[in-house]
Amino acid sequence: MKKFLFLFFIVFVFCEEPVQYIDGVAAVVEDHLILKSDLAQMVNMSAVQSKINPNIDPEKFMKLQSNVLKNMIDQKILLRMAELDSVLVDEKEVDKSLDQQVQTLIFQAGSKKKTEEALGQSINDFKREFWFDMRDRLVSEKYQQSLMASVSITRPGVVSFYKTYKDSLPSVPLKTKVRHILIPIKPSLQSTEKTKETILGFKKEILNGSLFEDIALKNSVDPGSKKTGGSLGWVSRGSLVKNFEVAAFSAQEGDLVGPIKTEFGYHLIETEEKKGDKIKVRHILLTPEITKKDQEKAYNFAMSLQKDSIKTISDFIKNVSLYTSDITTQKIGGDLGWIDPLSYSIPEIGQALKYIDTGACSPPINSDLGFHLIWIEGVKPGGKANLKDHWFEIENLALNKKKMDYYKDWIASAKKEIFIKVFN
Repeated sequence: MKKFLFLFFIVFVFCEEPVQYIDGVAAVVEDHLILKSDLAQMVNMSAVQSKINPNIDPEKFMKLQSNVLKNMIDQKILLRMAELDSVLVDEKEVDKSLDQQVQTLIFQAGSKKKTEEALGQSINDFKREFWFDMRDRLVSEKYQQSLMASVSITRPGVVSFYKTYKDSLPSVPLKTKVRHILIPIKPSLQSTEKTKETILGFKKEILNGSLFEDIALKNSVDPGSKKTGGSLGWVSRGSLVKNFEVAAFSAQEGDLVGPIKTEFGYHLIETEEKKGDKIKVRHILLTPEITKKDQEKAYNFAMSLQKDSIKTISDFIKNVSLYTSDITTQKIGGDLGWIDPLSYSIPEIGQALKYIDTGACSPPINSDLGFHLIWIEGVKPGGKANLKDHWFEIENLALNKKKMDYYKDWIASAKKEIFIKVFN
């Protein structure tokens, strides 16, 4: 009976209307309080992330609530020790982490509206109330990381871990060491000019009284903001692509700026409001039309590189610096690292790897980004973990277990020295 009374007390994640309740104290850790309202908020957020419906599975919800309270108590212990060691985090770091948390919640809930219904409050209210909790979380995490930074593992330690847990270790996926050159499919000059003229036409329409949101809804090709009339909401400096950010932050409130070119296309931008390092901004995005002729031009160029210019890995790396449009790998020879072909973010590359010879340049592989030339440097076999083929993976598992064991012992010891009281 107590369980269901407490379920009634909590703000349900999936109720149509949040339950109103009187606040109280869930736990005390030294001079830090854990309020029942804060516990409810954290449980709600965790339930959204874990897709747990208390009406369907109350036992799982109660277990979640118990785990959340335990984690909040542990966090307060870390926070107390961090205060003694004067551990701090920057406010901008808190803002950035909070924005990321909100975006994750919206993605997992399916929409901003559903997120607000689940939380029982608006996103703005949630961010305002949760800001200090996020700061405390980051301080606690920073202190926890400093605690475990000195934990290391020796080669004999890895071998011992493997002998103990080899029968329960997860299967290791096949990994491939890959480099690539990305040849973009560029639109013709005529198509580009037509797009820029269209953007200027939208600008003129809005200045003459048309609604920005109506034009964005009808014409923008940005699926993320189209349905909200082009709105990106409040964004922080450093979270946007460079050209867009420079234009948006340089504009005065209410200015229409564009066409602005980015790697996504051409934008018409309106900065609606400014608050320090944050702006409320909306945009209309158009991309120049890509014709079959444009695709053939890019493909033929990629083929010419593969056939005539790339015979060795040195040739490949040289051509990366000259021709790739992937700026994130341009200075490191197109290196994508060791990737799992089955789960790589560009599926066309993952699917093609089994057909490409090691130590040779592949033919062009088409994706949404353009044409990729691939060079495979090596392959690590997958399957049941073993020390010969999967030392790095086993070493990481062993080190992580050692760190967690250390942390559990530290928390258990700290709890003996710190006043903790949990209220029913």
